[in-house]
Amino acid sequence: MSQRQVLQVFEQYQKARTQFVQMVAELATRPQNIETLQNAGVMSLLRPLLLDVVPTIQQTAALALGRLANYNDDLAEAVVKGDILPQLVYSLAEQNRFYKKAAAFVLRAVGKHSPQLAQAIVDCGALDTLVICLEDFDPGVKEAAAWALGYIARHNAELSQAVVDAGAVPLLVLCIQEPEIALKRIAASTLSDISKHSPELAQTVVDAGAIAHLAQMILSPDAKLKRQILSALSQIAKHSVDLAEMVVEAEIFPVVLTCLKDKDDYVKKNASTLIREIAKHTPELAQLIVNAGGVAAVIDCVGSCRGNIRLPGIMMLGYVAAHSENLAMAVIISKGVPQLSICLSEEPEDHIKAAAAWALGQIGRHTPEHARAVAVTNTLPVLLSLYMSPESSEDLQVKSKKAIKSILQKCTYLPALEPFLYDAPPNILKHVVGQFSKVLPHDSKARRLFVTSGGLKKVQEIKAEPGSLLQEYINSINNCYPEEIVRYYSPGYSDTLLQRVDSYQPIIN
Repeated sequence: MSQRQVLQVFEQYQKARTQFVQMVAELATRPQNIETLQNAGVMSLLRPLLLDVVPTIQQTAALALGRLANYNDDLAEAVVKGDILPQLVYSLAEQNRFYKKAAAFVLRAVGKHSPQLAQAIVDCGALDTLVICLEDFDPGVKEAAAWALGYIARHNAELSQAVVDAGAVPLLVLCIQEPEIALKRIAASTLSDISKHSPELAQTVVDAGAIAHLAQMILSPDAKLKRQILSALSQIAKHSVDLAEMVVEAEIFPVVLTCLKDKDDYVKKNASTLIREIAKHTPELAQLIVNAGGVAAVIDCVGSCRGNIRLPGIMMLGYVAAHSENLAMAVIISKGVPQLSICLSEEPEDHIKAAAAWALGQIGRHTPEHARAVAVTNTLPVLLSLYMSPESSEDLQVKSKKAIKSILQKCTYLPALEPFLYDAPPNILKHVVGQFSKVLPHDSKARRLFVTSGGLKKVQEIKAEPGSLLQEYINSINNCYPEEIVRYYSPGYSDTLLQRVDSYQPIIN
């Protein structure tokens, strides 16, 4: 056998291995093939190919493993159980840039499924190697490493802390300053995933100087980058007054308001979320947003989008209004109430209706003037029907009831209250009658109108427990009128008159 023939055997074997990994990597892109590949024992066949002498076979084997592990947690589990991770970590430090990208992809694909799988990656020493990859010359390797670190950090505070302890944060802050957009996006996303769990983790990101660099990119033309930038700033600002103030001091207002008009819905949503996370902390921060034109801008944004995209904006208006009378009035003046009423009526999702109900309650609960601003938009009957509807979620019923009560307890605008005399259940009716008992003694015009509209008659029909608060309210109302008027409108009065007719002796001249 000649030397050529002997070498041919090796060439054919290499060709077969190459063909095999390429086909598996290709097949793994289609969900319908995954189960068949798994049953055929693909994992144990790919493992030795990670250490193949031919670099392209190593890389393609890693790519195939990543695609399989990405698909479901069973396959990701198989990567862990097959002792593949230590091999990948070893190769991540040694091999060329193509292999590094493929290996980081496998680690990301395994780590994304659960905290347990992410912990397995930490336990095999992958973090230090991934952090070294953040300093790689090739931006693709940096991106793959940042992505894997983000997928580990997003699960919980412990895993995030492990990523921080490995020294990732300062390098991620350098990555957001790189020219490549894709790298900036992933680095910002990973900083967001680290910051979200606790004030301490967010502080680590702040201490590395992230806020200034993130804030500079708010007006980037790339929508996906803007989403991540706004998300990272939100995750920092949400934890405490100090962190929110640091975000504000990076001069994000008024530039962040332009994002509320963005073509991309998720940029709008994340911008609203950022403003909400700042507004919720203190009246001073909320006032700063009002002064920058933030309330009007959020109201316009809520009007221009639908569904979950408008949820953070609705909540932001509620948080601003909750702080003080003046801030609630700022929401009213900017025409926030009609917009929230529209959300309450037209949104199909209960959790969005519940947020709108809560926000309206926060606006209306301060003074009679605030309550009237809500009542004139005909919102109260909508809140009542949502509270009474068996189809409403429990949360929506609770928030609607709370909003009705807090608005009613301040409302002196009687035309809005009167329909409630007829429709409200006893626990709400008590508050309605209570408001009439406060207003009628001091308003003669209202007293007359209350009689002609049938309100007084309706009050006489209410059956209240003797000595109850409701009975006291009814007595207060009745004391506003001459006794014969009250008698005239009491149930059974016409029968009494008829009896008097029956028993009356005619006077005959």
